[in-house]
Amino acid sequence: MLIANTLNSKLQSFLIKYRRYVPIIIDTFIALLSYFIPFVISKQDTFEIFMETGLIYTVVFVETYYVMKVYKNMWRFSGVEDFLRCLNASVVANVLFYVISKLIEFSISLRIYSFAFLISSFSAISVRIICRAIFIIVNSKESKYKINKSTMIIGAGQATAAMLNRIKSTNHNHYMIRCILDDDKSKIGRDINFIPVVGDTSKIMEMVEKYKIEEIIISESSFNGDSKIRIYSIAAKTKCKLKILPEIYNLISNEGDMDIIGKLRYVRPDDLLGREPIILDCELSKAHIKGKIVLVTGGGGSVGSELCRQISTYEPKKLIILDEYENNAYEIQQELIRTIGHKLNMEVEIASIRDANKLDKLFSTKNIEIVFHAAAHKHVPLMEKNPEEAIKNNIIGTYNTALVADKYKVKKFVLISSDKAVNPTNVMGATKKISEMIIQSFDKHSSTDYVAVRFGNVLGSNGSVIPLFIDQIKTGGPVTVTHEEITRYFMTIPEAVNLVLKAFSIAKGGEVFILDMGEPVKIKDLAYHLIMLSGLTPNVDIEIEYTGLRPGEKLYEELIVTENGGQIKTEIDKILIEEPSEINERELFEIINLLREAADNIDLETELNLIEKLVPTYKRTPNKKNTAY
Repeated sequence: MLIANTLNSKLQSFLIKYRRYVPIIIDTFIALLSYFIPFVISKQDTFEIFMETGLIYTVVFVETYYVMKVYKNMWRFSGVEDFLRCLNASVVANVLFYVISKLIEFSISLRIYSFAFLISSFSAISVRIICRAIFIIVNSKESKYKINKSTMIIGAGQATAAMLNRIKSTNHNHYMIRCILDDDKSKIGRDINFIPVVGDTSKIMEMVEKYKIEEIIISESSFNGDSKIRIYSIAAKTKCKLKILPEIYNLISNEGDMDIIGKLRYVRPDDLLGREPIILDCELSKAHIKGKIVLVTGGGGSVGSELCRQISTYEPKKLIILDEYENNAYEIQQELIRTIGHKLNMEVEIASIRDANKLDKLFSTKNIEIVFHAAAHKHVPLMEKNPEEAIKNNIIGTYNTALVADKYKVKKFVLISSDKAVNPTNVMGATKKISEMIIQSFDKHSSTDYVAVRFGNVLGSNGSVIPLFIDQIKTGGPVTVTHEEITRYFMTIPEAVNLVLKAFSIAKGGEVFILDMGEPVKIKDLAYHLIMLSGLTPNVDIEIEYTGLRPGEKLYEELIVTENGGQIKTEIDKILIEEPSEINERELFEIINLLREAADNIDLETELNLIEKLVPTYKRTPNKKNTAY
């Protein structure tokens, strides 16, 4: 018994190890039989000719199948495309054999060629159909003994057909698809792979109850932004598990349905933006970065670390990560070592942009060619409470970095700015506005090209509202929203960095680039959607509490200073340039020196007076000193 089990185990190991050769062996037998049978039924052709030419026919047949990639796909996933590829390969193989036999002058009748082609084509395709059927039957029998999840698919397109094909051939996730919904009325009442399209998306709740649905899969590309938000909201109310299949058309065209189930994922916060992801081609950015020494200040932060990730794939000569907080710098350093390794020449510098001497030493020895300046304080309420820190970091730090970039002839300097720099009403926004003024002033007199890139709130960044809401939901609430009507522009961290790199590649110097981010999103709606996607009900399971606007906070943020004449379009869709405003450079740099002194002395009154003088839209909040956070 032990010997039998051992032999069985070895046989299974052998078959698993060499299973890729099984189709070739089967097709070899098919070729031999397909060529042998016509000789059996023919009375004109002799077996001597078969013995002389049979091996040639078999080699030509199998080699043609191999060259035409018939063996690339696994038989368990065979479909119409694979069967057509077999037929094409059979045609080519038989034509090649015909040509070879004529060149060698073998005396073979035409009926042998005809029968061999018909039998080989039919046999090769039939074997694959039978294997596919066996896999489906075995899989369905195994599924009977496992708990299948009653599942509904929303979207009756190409993606759904691919998913159903995959589920039929192998269903490791144990989906039992009960029905499909789609808003295209012409599809309702029809089937996809024998699964009925039972109604439009208004029937989600009804069909969940009727079919006892446990999981809902949304084919994301089947719906626009508004429809997706509506569907997410309805689906979330069902308390079913909710998954989506993103970027499906690209997936189908490039990968087929091989790994389509593996592409399913749960809904993320950035899916709630109600717009398509912004993806810009960064080949031009790569050309500008490849072979250059690049510095990223604030490289351990949320935006700075993503800059490091994307820049590291563009083959820089060296990437220098500068950050004051060593833990963040260490994390991105270790991540890049794991993902890119020795291919990336990387250095980490622990330093503050407030330290002019350290910056000077760094720039004097590293031959830096490109600077992405992401280091900044960004938290609005905290900077209202501590304006001297915003001044020292956002204004003096930017001035210090811009100054050494000019001194050591850096080629390009990119400032990461914020929508809060537009008509600022808080300290953080005002300091970012002054930062923009600094780099525009430097650009007028320097060989370095200085530019700024301005965008809205970044989902998932440090201080972002989404992680706060998620934490509040996890702890049972309440979810705190400052005002029922407050809105913000949102983008994901990769989108923000994608914009920065694209703007960098087209910058000529002095520009303030702005992304067309579509419509702003209500913070209240984000809170509602996040609660529902957690399987809970707003104001029932989790309370939403309105706390009132914080000091310096606006109801609506802006991206463009409209009173200056609007914006200039670029050759790249979604990227605009704000028309430059007049800057009194002498006053700017005099006030910066005074701000440096006031911040060092923590002279709050002087700090705020100087900011008001430089940024007229900034008005301090009454009773700022007594505000609790």
